[in-house]
Amino acid sequence: MSGQTALLADTTTRLLTDLVTKESVEAAEKGAWPHELWRALEEGGLTLPLVPESRGGAGGTWQDAHVVVRAAGRHTAPVPLAETIVAGWLLAGAGLEVPLGPLTMAPVRSEDRLRLSRAGGGWRLAGTAPRVPWGAAALHAVLVTESDGQAMVALAQTSAARVTADHNLAREPRDTLVFEDATVVAAAPAGVGVSMGSILLYGALVRSAQMAGALEGMLQQSVRYATERRQFGRAIGSFQAIQHALAALAGHAAAAGIAAEHAFRAADRGDPEFEVAVAKVRVGEAAGLGAGIAHQVHGAIGFTYEHSLHFWTRRLWSWRAEFGSESRWAAELGRAVATRGADALWPNLTAR
Repeated sequence: MSGQTALLADTTTRLLTDLVTKESVEAAEKGAWPHELWRALEEGGLTLPLVPESRGGAGGTWQDAHVVVRAAGRHTAPVPLAETIVAGWLLAGAGLEVPLGPLTMAPVRSEDRLRLSRAGGGWRLAGTAPRVPWGAAALHAVLVTESDGQAMVALAQTSAARVTADHNLAREPRDTLVFEDATVVAAAPAGVGVSMGSILLYGALVRSAQMAGALEGMLQQSVRYATERRQFGRAIGSFQAIQHALAALAGHAAAAGIAAEHAFRAADRGDPEFEVAVAKVRVGEAAGLGAGIAHQVHGAIGFTYEHSLHFWTRRLWSWRAEFGSESRWAAELGRAVATRGADALWPNLTAR
Protein backbone atom coordinates (compact mmCIF):
# COMPACT_ATOMS: atom_id res chain seq x y z
CA MET A 1 0.00 0.00 0.00
CA SER A 2 1.44 3.36 -1.04
CA GLY A 3 1.70 6.30 1.33
CA GLN A 4 -1.16 8.09 -0.41
CA THR A 5 -3.37 5.01 -0.24
CA ALA A 6 -2.57 4.48 3.44
CA LEU A 7 -3.43 8.11 4.19
CA LEU A 8 -6.68 7.74 2.26
CA ALA A 9 -7.56 4.59 4.19
CA ASP A 10 -6.90 6.29 7.53
CA THR A 11 -8.92 9.37 6.59
CA THR A 12 -11.87 7.31 5.39
CA THR A 13 -11.89 5.09 8.46
CA ARG A 14 -11.78 8.00 10.89
CA LEU A 15 -14.53 9.90 9.07
CA LEU A 16 -16.86 6.90 8.86
CA THR A 17 -16.19 5.89 12.47
CA ASP A 18 -17.24 9.35 13.62
CA LEU A 19 -20.29 9.85 11.39
CA VAL A 20 -21.81 6.42 10.71
CA THR A 21 -23.62 5.40 13.87
CA LYS A 22 -26.37 2.91 14.60
CA GLU A 23 -28.80 5.82 14.88
CA SER A 24 -27.76 7.35 11.54
CA VAL A 25 -28.08 4.04 9.70
CA GLU A 26 -31.52 3.43 11.22
CA ALA A 27 -32.60 6.95 10.20
CA ALA A 28 -31.37 6.35 6.65
CA GLU A 29 -33.35 3.11 6.46
CA LYS A 30 -36.44 5.16 7.30
CA GLY A 31 -35.76 7.56 4.43
CA ALA A 32 -33.62 10.32 5.98
CA TRP A 33 -30.72 11.53 3.84
CA PRO A 34 -27.43 11.77 5.86
CA HIS A 35 -26.47 15.32 4.85
CA GLU A 36 -23.58 15.65 7.30
CA LEU A 37 -22.00 12.36 6.21
CA TRP A 38 -22.22 13.15 2.52
CA ARG A 39 -20.88 16.68 2.98
CA ALA A 40 -17.90 15.32 4.91
CA LEU A 41 -17.18 12.69 2.23
CA GLU A 42 -17.23 15.32 -0.51
CA GLU A 43 -15.11 17.80 1.43
CA GLY A 44 -12.61 15.04 2.15
CA GLY A 45 -12.29 14.22 -1.57
CA LEU A 46 -13.53 10.67 -1.03
CA THR A 47 -16.40 10.68 -3.54
CA LEU A 48 -14.27 11.16 -6.67
CA PRO A 49 -10.96 9.34 -6.14
CA LEU A 50 -10.76 8.27 -9.81
CA VAL A 51 -11.48 11.68 -11.34
CA PRO A 52 -8.38 13.65 -12.44
CA GLU A 53 -7.37 16.62 -10.33
CA SER A 54 -7.94 18.89 -13.32
CA ARG A 55 -11.62 17.94 -13.18
CA GLY A 56 -12.03 18.35 -9.43
CA GLY A 57 -11.17 14.84 -8.30
CA ALA A 58 -8.33 13.21 -6.39
CA GLY A 59 -6.54 11.76 -9.43
CA GLY A 60 -6.11 8.40 -7.75
CA THR A 61 -6.12 4.76 -8.83
CA TRP A 62 -8.57 1.90 -8.49
CA GLN A 63 -6.51 0.70 -5.53
CA ASP A 64 -7.17 4.07 -3.89
CA ALA A 65 -10.86 3.63 -4.62
CA HIS A 66 -10.68 0.14 -3.11
CA VAL A 67 -9.80 1.36 0.39
CA VAL A 68 -12.68 3.88 0.30
CA VAL A 69 -15.30 1.42 -0.94
CA ARG A 70 -14.17 -1.34 1.42
CA ALA A 71 -14.33 1.00 4.40
CA ALA A 72 -17.83 2.08 3.35
CA GLY A 73 -18.91 -1.55 3.43
CA ARG A 74 -17.21 -2.18 6.77
CA HIS A 75 -19.06 0.76 8.34
CA THR A 76 -22.36 0.14 6.42
CA ALA A 77 -22.30 3.75 5.20
CA PRO A 78 -25.89 4.55 4.06
CA VAL A 79 -24.92 6.59 0.98
CA PRO A 80 -24.23 5.79 -2.72
CA LEU A 81 -20.48 6.24 -2.32
CA ALA A 82 -19.50 3.24 -4.45
CA GLU A 83 -21.95 4.27 -7.18
CA THR A 84 -20.67 7.85 -7.19
CA ILE A 85 -17.08 6.66 -7.53
CA VAL A 86 -17.85 4.50 -10.58
CA ALA A 87 -20.16 7.13 -12.11
CA GLY A 88 -17.50 9.83 -11.73
CA TRP A 89 -14.94 7.58 -13.41
CA LEU A 90 -17.30 6.96 -16.34
CA LEU A 91 -17.95 10.69 -16.80
CA ALA A 92 -14.28 11.62 -16.58
CA GLY A 93 -13.32 8.91 -19.06
CA ALA A 94 -15.82 10.33 -21.53
CA GLY A 95 -14.47 13.85 -21.05
CA LEU A 96 -17.63 15.10 -19.33
CA GLU A 97 -17.85 17.39 -16.33
CA VAL A 98 -18.51 15.63 -13.02
CA PRO A 99 -21.20 17.39 -10.96
CA LEU A 100 -21.18 17.63 -7.21
CA GLY A 101 -23.64 15.65 -5.16
CA PRO A 102 -24.49 11.94 -5.03
CA LEU A 103 -24.49 10.09 -8.34
CA THR A 104 -26.02 6.82 -9.40
CA MET A 105 -25.65 4.72 -12.54
CA ALA A 106 -27.93 2.80 -14.85
CA PRO A 107 -28.89 0.38 -16.22
CA VAL A 108 -27.69 -2.07 -13.61
CA ARG A 109 -28.92 -5.26 -15.31
CA SER A 110 -27.58 -6.64 -18.59
CA GLU A 111 -31.07 -7.18 -20.00
CA ASP A 112 -32.10 -3.53 -19.62
CA ARG A 113 -31.44 -0.98 -22.35
CA LEU A 114 -31.85 2.78 -22.60
CA ARG A 115 -32.16 4.61 -25.92
CA LEU A 116 -30.13 7.74 -26.61
CA SER A 117 -31.01 9.77 -29.69
CA ARG A 118 -30.04 13.09 -31.24
CA ALA A 119 -32.41 16.01 -30.77
CA GLY A 120 -31.15 19.12 -32.51
CA GLY A 121 -27.91 20.09 -30.81
CA GLY A 122 -28.52 17.84 -27.80
CA TRP A 123 -29.58 14.36 -26.81
CA ARG A 124 -32.74 12.71 -25.54
CA LEU A 125 -33.14 9.58 -23.50
CA ALA A 126 -35.89 6.96 -23.36
CA GLY A 127 -36.31 3.68 -21.54
CA THR A 128 -36.81 2.08 -18.14
CA ALA A 129 -34.05 1.34 -15.65
CA PRO A 130 -35.20 -0.85 -12.70
CA ARG A 131 -33.42 -1.34 -9.36
CA VAL A 132 -31.27 1.80 -9.64
CA PRO A 133 -29.35 2.38 -6.39
CA TRP A 134 -30.51 5.59 -4.71
CA GLY A 135 -32.33 6.54 -7.89
CA ALA A 136 -34.46 9.19 -6.17
CA ALA A 137 -31.83 10.48 -3.72
CA ALA A 138 -29.06 10.93 -6.29
CA LEU A 139 -29.13 14.26 -8.12
CA HIS A 140 -27.82 12.80 -11.38
CA ALA A 141 -27.69 9.41 -13.08
CA VAL A 142 -24.80 8.35 -15.28
CA LEU A 143 -25.98 6.10 -18.07
CA VAL A 144 -24.11 3.82 -20.44
CA THR A 145 -26.08 3.31 -23.60
CA GLU A 146 -25.55 3.06 -27.36
CA SER A 147 -25.95 5.36 -30.33
CA ASP A 148 -25.21 4.34 -33.92
CA GLY A 149 -23.37 1.26 -32.70
CA GLN A 150 -21.10 3.21 -30.35
CA ALA A 151 -21.05 3.02 -26.56
CA MET A 152 -22.06 6.36 -25.07
CA VAL A 153 -21.94 7.85 -21.58
CA ALA A 154 -24.76 10.25 -20.71
CA LEU A 155 -25.48 12.40 -17.69
CA ALA A 156 -29.14 12.98 -16.80
CA GLN A 157 -30.88 14.62 -13.90
CA THR A 158 -32.91 12.06 -11.98
CA SER A 159 -35.68 14.67 -11.75
CA ALA A 160 -36.13 14.18 -15.50
CA ALA A 161 -37.33 10.61 -14.88
CA ARG A 162 -40.52 9.21 -13.41
CA VAL A 163 -39.41 7.48 -10.23
CA THR A 164 -41.02 4.47 -8.58
CA ALA A 165 -39.49 4.00 -5.15
CA ASP A 166 -38.40 0.58 -3.92
CA HIS A 167 -35.67 -0.85 -1.72
CA ASN A 168 -33.59 -3.98 -1.18
CA LEU A 169 -33.52 -6.23 1.88
CA ALA A 170 -31.16 -3.79 3.61
CA ARG A 171 -33.72 -1.01 3.01
CA GLU A 172 -31.35 0.80 0.69
CA PRO A 173 -33.22 2.59 -2.14
CA ARG A 174 -33.45 0.59 -5.34
CA ASP A 175 -35.73 2.70 -7.51
CA THR A 176 -37.11 2.40 -11.01
CA LEU A 177 -36.33 5.33 -13.32
CA VAL A 178 -38.50 5.80 -16.40
CA PHE A 179 -37.17 8.25 -18.99
CA GLU A 180 -39.70 9.37 -21.57
CA ASP A 181 -37.89 11.39 -24.26
CA ALA A 182 -36.01 13.19 -21.47
CA THR A 183 -33.36 15.80 -22.18
CA VAL A 184 -29.91 14.82 -20.92
CA VAL A 185 -27.38 17.22 -19.43
CA ALA A 186 -24.53 15.92 -21.57
CA ALA A 187 -23.45 12.88 -23.58
CA ALA A 188 -20.22 11.75 -25.22
CA PRO A 189 -18.58 8.60 -26.57
CA ALA A 190 -17.47 6.29 -23.78
CA GLY A 191 -13.85 6.32 -22.68
CA VAL A 192 -11.24 3.67 -23.41
CA GLY A 193 -12.25 0.24 -22.13
CA VAL A 194 -15.87 1.21 -21.44
CA SER A 195 -18.54 -0.90 -23.13
CA MET A 196 -22.24 -1.62 -22.75
CA GLY A 197 -21.42 -4.08 -19.98
CA SER A 198 -19.19 -1.75 -17.97
CA ILE A 199 -21.77 -0.75 -15.37
CA LEU A 200 -22.45 -4.41 -14.60
CA LEU A 201 -18.70 -5.16 -14.49
CA TYR A 202 -17.58 -2.25 -12.35
CA GLY A 203 -20.73 -2.45 -10.25
CA ALA A 204 -19.76 -6.04 -9.41
CA LEU A 205 -16.24 -4.81 -8.65
CA VAL A 206 -17.33 -2.26 -6.04
CA ARG A 207 -19.97 -4.57 -4.55
CA SER A 208 -17.22 -7.16 -3.99
CA ALA A 209 -15.20 -4.62 -2.02
CA GLN A 210 -18.25 -3.50 -0.05
CA MET A 211 -19.04 -7.10 0.87
CA ALA A 212 -15.43 -7.77 1.84
CA GLY A 213 -15.60 -4.75 4.13
CA ALA A 214 -18.93 -5.84 5.59
CA LEU A 215 -17.46 -9.27 6.34
CA GLU A 216 -14.61 -7.59 8.23
CA GLY A 217 -17.07 -5.50 10.23
CA MET A 218 -19.20 -8.54 10.98
CA LEU A 219 -16.14 -10.53 12.08
CA GLN A 220 -15.06 -7.77 14.47
CA GLN A 221 -18.57 -7.59 15.91
CA SER A 222 -18.75 -11.37 16.33
CA VAL A 223 -15.37 -11.57 18.09
CA ARG A 224 -16.36 -8.72 20.39
CA TYR A 225 -19.66 -10.38 21.26
CA ALA A 226 -18.00 -13.74 21.91
CA THR A 227 -15.60 -12.00 24.29
CA GLU A 228 -18.30 -10.10 26.17
CA ARG A 229 -21.11 -12.69 26.30
CA ARG A 230 -20.78 -15.05 29.22
CA GLN A 231 -22.43 -18.43 29.67
CA PHE A 232 -21.80 -21.08 32.33
CA GLY A 233 -19.51 -18.64 34.09
CA ARG A 234 -17.15 -17.85 31.23
CA ALA A 235 -17.04 -15.99 27.90
CA ILE A 236 -18.58 -18.00 25.08
CA GLY A 237 -15.45 -17.29 23.03
CA SER A 238 -13.58 -19.72 25.25
CA PHE A 239 -15.69 -22.65 23.99
CA GLN A 240 -14.03 -24.64 21.24
CA ALA A 241 -17.11 -24.72 19.01
CA ILE A 242 -17.32 -20.91 19.01
CA GLN A 243 -13.59 -20.63 18.35
CA HIS A 244 -13.90 -22.92 15.34
CA ALA A 245 -16.85 -20.90 14.04
CA LEU A 246 -14.99 -17.62 14.37
CA ALA A 247 -11.91 -19.11 12.69
CA ALA A 248 -14.07 -20.18 9.74
CA LEU A 249 -15.59 -16.69 9.54
CA ALA A 250 -12.13 -15.13 9.64
CA GLY A 251 -11.02 -17.39 6.80
CA HIS A 252 -13.97 -16.37 4.62
CA ALA A 253 -13.38 -12.68 5.39
CA ALA A 254 -9.69 -12.95 4.49
CA ALA A 255 -10.35 -14.81 1.24
CA ALA A 256 -13.03 -12.30 0.25
CA GLY A 257 -10.72 -9.37 0.98
CA ILE A 258 -7.88 -10.81 -1.11
CA ALA A 259 -10.20 -11.56 -4.05
CA ALA A 260 -11.66 -8.06 -4.03
CA GLU A 261 -8.30 -6.35 -3.71
CA HIS A 262 -6.87 -8.41 -6.57
CA ALA A 263 -9.79 -7.38 -8.79
CA PHE A 264 -9.10 -3.68 -8.11
CA ARG A 265 -5.46 -4.20 -9.07
CA ALA A 266 -6.65 -5.73 -12.33
CA ALA A 267 -8.88 -2.69 -12.89
CA ASP A 268 -5.77 -0.50 -12.76
CA ARG A 269 -4.31 -2.70 -15.52
CA GLY A 270 -7.44 -2.18 -17.59
CA ASP A 271 -8.53 -5.83 -17.95
CA PRO A 272 -10.44 -6.81 -14.80
CA GLU A 273 -13.11 -9.11 -16.27
CA PHE A 274 -11.63 -12.39 -15.03
CA GLU A 275 -10.68 -11.06 -11.59
CA VAL A 276 -14.05 -9.34 -11.07
CA ALA A 277 -15.87 -12.57 -11.87
CA VAL A 278 -13.67 -14.49 -9.42
CA ALA A 279 -14.17 -11.85 -6.73
CA LYS A 280 -17.94 -11.68 -7.09
CA VAL A 281 -18.19 -15.49 -6.87
CA ARG A 282 -15.81 -15.89 -3.92
CA VAL A 283 -17.07 -12.89 -1.96
CA GLY A 284 -20.68 -13.88 -2.58
CA GLU A 285 -19.99 -17.37 -1.23
CA ALA A 286 -18.29 -15.85 1.81
CA ALA A 287 -21.25 -13.53 2.35
CA GLY A 288 -23.72 -16.40 2.58
CA LEU A 289 -21.60 -18.66 4.77
CA GLY A 290 -20.19 -15.86 6.89
CA ALA A 291 -23.57 -14.33 7.70
CA GLY A 292 -24.81 -17.74 8.84
CA ILE A 293 -21.82 -18.20 11.14
CA ALA A 294 -22.21 -14.72 12.64
CA HIS A 295 -25.86 -15.34 13.46
CA GLN A 296 -25.01 -18.70 15.03
CA VAL A 297 -22.40 -17.04 17.26
CA HIS A 298 -24.84 -14.32 18.33
CA GLY A 299 -27.79 -16.63 18.88
CA ALA A 300 -31.29 -15.22 19.12
CA ILE A 301 -30.21 -11.66 19.90
CA GLY A 302 -28.59 -11.36 16.47
CA PHE A 303 -31.98 -11.60 14.80
CA THR A 304 -33.45 -8.61 16.62
CA TYR A 305 -33.62 -5.19 14.98
CA GLU A 306 -32.25 -3.60 18.15
CA HIS A 307 -28.92 -5.39 17.69
CA SER A 308 -26.54 -4.04 15.03
CA LEU A 309 -25.56 -7.38 13.44
CA HIS A 310 -28.33 -7.15 10.84
CA PHE A 311 -26.83 -3.99 9.34
CA TRP A 312 -24.05 -6.18 7.93
CA THR A 313 -25.95 -9.39 7.22
CA ARG A 314 -28.87 -7.76 5.38
CA ARG A 315 -26.45 -5.83 3.21
CA LEU A 316 -24.44 -8.95 2.45
CA TRP A 317 -27.58 -10.82 1.42
CA SER A 318 -28.65 -7.89 -0.77
CA TRP A 319 -25.31 -7.01 -2.36
CA ARG A 320 -24.43 -10.58 -3.34
CA ALA A 321 -27.43 -10.56 -5.73
CA GLU A 322 -26.71 -7.13 -7.24
CA PHE A 323 -24.67 -6.62 -10.44
CA GLY A 324 -24.81 -10.35 -11.06
CA SER A 325 -25.07 -13.25 -8.62
CA GLU A 326 -22.40 -15.89 -8.03
CA SER A 327 -24.06 -18.22 -10.57
CA ARG A 328 -24.10 -15.49 -13.21
CA TRP A 329 -20.40 -14.71 -12.82
CA ALA A 330 -19.49 -18.40 -12.47
CA ALA A 331 -21.08 -18.95 -15.88
CA GLU A 332 -18.93 -16.12 -17.25
CA LEU A 333 -15.83 -17.81 -15.88
CA GLY A 334 -16.89 -21.10 -17.41
CA ARG A 335 -17.42 -19.54 -20.82
CA ALA A 336 -14.03 -17.83 -20.66
CA VAL A 337 -12.26 -21.08 -19.78
CA ALA A 338 -14.11 -23.02 -22.48
CA THR A 339 -13.25 -20.39 -25.09
CA ARG A 340 -9.52 -20.50 -24.30
CA GLY A 341 -9.43 -24.28 -24.17
CA ALA A 342 -8.24 -26.73 -21.53
CA ASP A 343 -4.55 -26.33 -22.37
CA ALA A 344 -4.67 -22.61 -21.63
CA LEU A 345 -6.32 -22.91 -18.19
CA TRP A 346 -3.25 -23.41 -16.02
CA PRO A 347 -0.96 -20.93 -17.85
CA ASN A 348 -3.73 -18.31 -17.67
CA LEU A 349 -4.22 -18.82 -13.93
CA THR A 350 -0.52 -18.74 -13.06
CA ALA A 351 0.03 -15.62 -15.19
CA ARG A 352 -2.28 -13.69 -12.87
